Amino acid sequence: MERIRMIGLGKSFGVRQVFSNVSFEIKEGDRIALVGPNGAGKSTLLKCILGIEELDEGQVVTSPVASIGYLQQDVNLGDASLAEEIETAWEDVHALEDKLHELTTYLETHEASESDLQRLDYLQNRLEWLGGYDYEQKTKRIVYGLGFTDEDLDKPANAFSGGQKTRINLAKALVRSPDFLFLDEPTNHLDMEMLEWLEGYLSSYRGGILIVSHDRYFMDRIVTGVVELDHHKATTYRGNYSRYVAQRDERLKADTIAYEKQQEYIKKTEEYIDKYRAGIKSKMARGRQSQLNRLERLEAPVTSHSLEFKFPPAAMSADKVLVLDHVSIGYGSGEPIIDDVSVVVRRGESVALIGPNGAGKSTMVKAIIGELLPADGYIDIGNRVQVGYFSQEHEELHNQWQVVDEIINNYNFTEEKARNVLGSFLFKGDDVFKLVGDLSGGERARLALLKLFLQGDNFLVLDEPTNHLDVPTREIVESALKQFGGTCFIISHDRYFLDQVSTRTLVLEDKGITEYLGNYSYYKEKLKEQNDIAALTAPVQESSQTVARGENEIILSKDESKKKTNTYMVEKQLAEVEEEIARLEATMKMYEVQLANPVVQQDLDEMSKLSKQIEDTQHDLDSLYEKWEHFSELLGE
Repeated sequence: MERIRMIGLGKSFGVRQVFSNVSFEIKEGDRIALVGPNGAGKSTLLKCILGIEELDEGQVVTSPVASIGYLQQDVNLGDASLAEEIETAWEDVHALEDKLHELTTYLETHEASESDLQRLDYLQNRLEWLGGYDYEQKTKRIVYGLGFTDEDLDKPANAFSGGQKTRINLAKALVRSPDFLFLDEPTNHLDMEMLEWLEGYLSSYRGGILIVSHDRYFMDRIVTGVVELDHHKATTYRGNYSRYVAQRDERLKADTIAYEKQQEYIKKTEEYIDKYRAGIKSKMARGRQSQLNRLERLEAPVTSHSLEFKFPPAAMSADKVLVLDHVSIGYGSGEPIIDDVSVVVRRGESVALIGPNGAGKSTMVKAIIGELLPADGYIDIGNRVQVGYFSQEHEELHNQWQVVDEIINNYNFTEEKARNVLGSFLFKGDDVFKLVGDLSGGERARLALLKLFLQGDNFLVLDEPTNHLDVPTREIVESALKQFGGTCFIISHDRYFLDQVSTRTLVLEDKGITEYLGNYSYYKEKLKEQNDIAALTAPVQESSQTVARGENEIILSKDESKKKTNTYMVEKQLAEVEEEIARLEATMKMYEVQLANPVVQQDLDEMSKLSKQIEDTQHDLDSLYEKWEHFSELLGE
């Protein structure tokens, strides 16, 4: 079984220690989340394991034949087309093709020597092993699975949106079906539909996966273990994210009790020593001192510093805080992005607006806050409603100002008062004199949240409020919003966050809105119920469906309608089977290479284990071949 072992890893930048003595392992089937606050060194650790950055201490042990796919954060793409960008994942295959072409061209005009034939055999086998004979088909399966079309393949990669660029980098990481996947914030910029696709894909992935993510819902559904990196140390937990949180809290509680008991013992012992240092019990006091000197002192349990705040009491407003009455919204004279939408938001509600990227969520928010006039209908803000807006782009911040000036100039605070409130949001010391334009994404989000906190509004419109925030900060924001007495209207892809704070869900798609009277998980539950009912009733309903062909009208039989309904699903299942066949065939090649190894051949236990793995894999392949034939026949019919 392939595995990667991290043994005593350490890294520093100058005098600043990033992490020390980090040890854990990833093996086939593991899906490990690497979590911790911003700045803890998660991305640095990832790069050190991959060899992109140099370690100061420790070692990474991995098989020389193990392949690794790596998704980086926010990689800039060039002017190459999407197809050319994906092709870079196959550079080693293309290099082999060039060598093979060069050799075969040479052999056309020269007599082949024994070494030439051996090299030809090696190159052909190696090319087959790396998937060089079907890489184009495999690439297209991944690219199509990630939502791209044939037309997209010729577009420049840098012309795509942020979410599409994330998917391009995902395709480059996934297309080779490597033994290990290293994913740094894979859910950034993905809409919920694509998040669910990625969850399904990774859940069935047979290799080992190491994920850096702040998406708690994603980690709950995917990971089998968690490595927490905090205060330069790594702690390993088994289970998903929620299980990790429970174990972490239990551990912290136990460590705190143990530390407090030891401190109490030390205090009493020191008091005894001081009292009897001289006199009849001095010998006993010296004995107690010796015991105290030998005592292994426990460190005080520490947790990451996170901001602490709560919103001031919300002022009373009208019962109807926001009314959209038959509203259509668009740009210019083109088709409206949102068409004939009616919504009422009442005082005290926390309403989530979700939908795919490009559906018009941010456009709707701009209309609500008055930046965009509706093409039709009207939008009304209730009496005594004060609107506070959190923009995901943070346009309200002034890049040329210092952080402290952002507070002084907006709220007429003294420098001392401004520094005090900034300190509560983790802007310490000279951090307050940084230029706003030089802040990281997380720092900008914290500063924008602080400004929202200081305004004291009773209706908060929040556009992706958790973007760039680490998990501890997200939890603080959730806590503050749950105790906030006002009204909230929230756009977010953070499903865990929405489960915590929303009481109603609006789904924006196909220019209209569907309403669900609960949080995100409630919406998913109801959607599943609706889909189950639709699946049961669809064949009956479609049996009497009519389809116009020229001037004639043909009644579809129940069987014909059922075939028409299931074609998409059959094609999808066929693609999944082909993907799994390719992966298992590559696995068989790997086993065959191991079987030919003289060292392995001398180890009877290893040979027995390898033979069993080959037998099991062949059995799985036979089953998949049968499925492939079945689905192919269905499509042929």
